[in-house]
Amino acid sequence: MPNQLEQLKSMTTVVADTGDFAAIKQYQPQDATTNPSLVLKAIEQIQYQHLTDEALQWAKTHQQGQEVVTLAADKLAVMIGCQLLDEVPGLVSTEVDARLSFDTKATIDKAHQLLSLYQQTGADTSRILIKIAATWEGIDAARVLEQQGVKCNLTLIFGFAQTRACAEAGIYLISPFVGRILDWYKKINPEQDYTGEKDPGVISVRQIYQYFKQNRYDTIVMGASFRNIQQIQWLAGCDRLTISPVLLNDLADNQQPLTRHLQAGDSLPSMDEVLTEQAFRWQMNQDQMATEKLAEGIRQFGADQLKLEKLLTEGL
Repeated sequence: MPNQLEQLKSMTTVVADTGDFAAIKQYQPQDATTNPSLVLKAIEQIQYQHLTDEALQWAKTHQQGQEVVTLAADKLAVMIGCQLLDEVPGLVSTEVDARLSFDTKATIDKAHQLLSLYQQTGADTSRILIKIAATWEGIDAARVLEQQGVKCNLTLIFGFAQTRACAEAGIYLISPFVGRILDWYKKINPEQDYTGEKDPGVISVRQIYQYFKQNRYDTIVMGASFRNIQQIQWLAGCDRLTISPVLLNDLADNQQPLTRHLQAGDSLPSMDEVLTEQAFRWQMNQDQMATEKLAEGIRQFGADQLKLEKLLTEGL
């Protein structure tokens, strides 16, 4: 019998949640996605440190002062993205600086800058997803980008208001964070049993998946941020799942049959009223978990972006 990774690939598009090229070669996912934390982790490995020097040398020929570091960070993300494009047959997500999460125009401008850097390398930009935090401003920026033909991956999804706003904006793909949702509930109720189908992160993604399918939204649901393979097993059949190398290995080592748990049900009429900004903000305000985890995620990605820029500054 095929291992569980191969079984999963037959029902779900598997995406590598890493910047580790060796792991991607080993597990052969369809797509790959990165974020500032993963880029930072990648360049801290000796075999990838030359990318930092190359990005800095390139940036110094195009900018001066502190702008050299900012441009080098973008160039580095694109360089890693280009290598990922060589390793996977599908799409690669590259993330916009989390510090722009509340600025629609700056997010749009940064997305175009990243795509321009990709174009300068000769990369096929139709295979690039621009990854943006799912704030109201981020979703609004992605709405504009999608209308311009730029595919987006809205990340740090925790609440239903975020998912509905993304679907109504015509976003290509969303990334609900399964493990971080579980983290929050375990912290609040440490004695509660959250195993298997009772995992709140699993429940969230299954509800999103069914809502999208029943309302005929084209937005792809890609579960992310897994803590164990049980979460992945219970979401088998989801459109896509982005998985770390450790959990890809666990799946590859598991020879047990894998059951498909998610599949599209009957369609329902789409909602007539579009979610307004006021309604979005109120619903997020009422969802303590989503509000706290979104803010925390943005802070974490912003902090890792600063660490990355510090490393680049030291390289100067």
